[in-house]
Amino acid sequence: MPDTPRTPPPGPDAAGGAASGPQAWPGRRLGLPEHGPRSIARIGRRVGGIAIDWALAYIVAFAFFQGEGIAITIVFVLIQIVFLITLGGTIGHLALRMRVVPMQGGPLGVWRPIVRTLLVAVVIPAVVWDLDQRGLHDRIAATVLVRV
Repeated sequence: MPDTPRTPPPGPDAAGGAASGPQAWPGRRLGLPEHGPRSIARIGRRVGGIAIDWALAYIVAFAFFQGEGIAITIVFVLIQIVFLITLGGTIGHLALRMRVVPMQGGPLGVWRPIVRTLLVAVVIPAVVWDLDQRGLHDRIAATVLVRV
């Protein structure tokens, strides 16, 4: 089973669920299932995942850099990029059974994790979402966070 989103299902939501009314579930316009593997990761998992990642970054920064504020952010960014490139998800994502996949299929590559992570570090793009619960950081990087 591929890790990438499918083409949208036929019907009014395929052209853009917002114009034809609310969509049945986040990810439907992207051709993703409502529940289970490959469905959009919901807010609880996302918050839990980023909390785990920030906690790990804080622990590493405290252990090696006396917990300096900028050190925590730098460690967070480095951990995010390395794990996204190598495993397709951060430690928090993987612990909560999520994965980042590119919208067009294929490998995640290097540029998507870098762009996505830098935007998450800025915070604002991560809290601006669309109907499919994809943050601006995912839209710009052409990725989607799905359940495994």
